[in-house]
Amino acid sequence: MDWDKLRIFHAVADAGSLTHAGDVLHLSQSAVSRQIRALEDSLGTTLFHRHARGLILTEQGELLFDATSTMARKLDTAAARIRDSEEEVFGELKVTTTTGFGTLWLAPRLVKLYERYPDLKIDLMLEERVLDLPMREADVAIRMKEPSQADLIRKRLLNIRMRLYASPKYLERKGTPAAMEDLAGHRLICQNPSTPQVAAGAELAQRLLGYDIPSTLTVNNYFGVLQSVLNDIGIGVLPDYLTADFPQLRRVLPDVESVEVPVFLAYPEELRQSRRVTAFRDFVQEEIMAYRRAQMGQETTTD
Repeated sequence: MDWDKLRIFHAVADAGSLTHAGDVLHLSQSAVSRQIRALEDSLGTTLFHRHARGLILTEQGELLFDATSTMARKLDTAAARIRDSEEEVFGELKVTTTTGFGTLWLAPRLVKLYERYPDLKIDLMLEERVLDLPMREADVAIRMKEPSQADLIRKRLLNIRMRLYASPKYLERKGTPAAMEDLAGHRLICQNPSTPQVAAGAELAQRLLGYDIPSTLTVNNYFGVLQSVLNDIGIGVLPDYLTADFPQLRRVLPDVESVEVPVFLAYPEELRQSRRVTAFRDFVQEEIMAYRRAQMGQETTTD
């Protein structure tokens, strides 16, 4: 099969339209159509069902698209390896993690990574959905559970727990609860248990909301919960990794917390030699070690 025709077929299948594929390939619609017809003739089969709304792959087309998708991923990986210099770290790195960890812990620390590697381009994708690393939806992931996908290199970074925190000003105004029943006199700030989030956080929020607290504020991410707590609105359910960066937070009801949540860093086996991935991995590990030292220092001071 002609490589050039396969490239054009893949673009058409991905776009679902001759016109859109032509825009991507910088070819006219008629030129794209001719190449697709020539490929179909050479294979002796129809690859697309054509209708007014666009193109739909036939069963044979689906088989070929699976093959070209695999080829495209391997070519992307090869290009990434070629771009990775033995001496320099540059180019794009796609990183995915949860909205909470990405906004509250990772993003504020990236300035140090850019100082070290000024030519690095990071595409930071923050969402609760687990992106497919082998399919190259992202290069590196930091997730709140061990990845289940095969062919991934994974490293456990730390364990976290969801706990209750409030601002000193709020506690001065409303008092510090001594037992769970005392939460009835306070405003609880948390994510709605039905919101996509770490399971341990949802379980703790569900348990707390079971106490029929009269006033609540639910926010769909931990950044919003943190901002509400810092602005003295109430007592918030927050991950404990925030305490190193926000020492003004006061823990409430120290016996109340979620189960441990493991935090993993993962990337595809095929990117093991990538300079960008190695630089990011080493940076995160250094920052985790610094975070642990700061957290231990706080606990010692508290004791």
